Amino acid sequence: MKTYTPRAKDIERGWYVLDAREAVLGRLASEVAQILRGKHKPMYAPHLDVGDHVIVINAAEVRLTGQKAEQKVYYRHSQHPGGLRVIPFARMIETKPEQVIERAVRGMLPKTRLGRQMIKKLHVYAGGEHPHAPQKPEPLELGKVAGAVAPATSAPEAEAPARDEE
Repeated sequence: MKTYTPRAKDIERGWYVLDAREAVLGRLASEVAQILRGKHKPMYAPHLDVGDHVIVINAAEVRLTGQKAEQKVYYRHSQHPGGLRVIPFARMIETKPEQVIERAVRGMLPKTRLGRQMIKKLHVYAGGEHPHAPQKPEPLELGKVAGAVAPATSAPEAEAPARDEE
């Protein structure tokens, strides 16, 4: 039996919209990365981009757990001596909330040409509005990855008939 490899014409890209309001950043980013990679599809191939487009709204209302809101920092470097810039999470979420989610998701994708291609399918917006209504995105809840097969649950045991006690 030969290994199945999807062709470009076989790949169908869907659109999903995810609300980041009160979502934990890491959990949100890992689910978005799975959808961007296409791991929720049966035709997933690690060397191809078979993922879907993801729209994340309300990025400014994402949260962190524990003390990370005060301790987390983002680094940038200008490539000049002494050019390291340190930006705390609180300032980053106020000024560029889209970048907080983009950086978290980018860290969970491959660090290759394939990863750079996948990140282009991520669309993040600080507010609740987005311009992608013509694509008819499906709403998606955290914990319910699109197309994923839910594990089979055991059927409840049949109750024994009640006995008449005399």
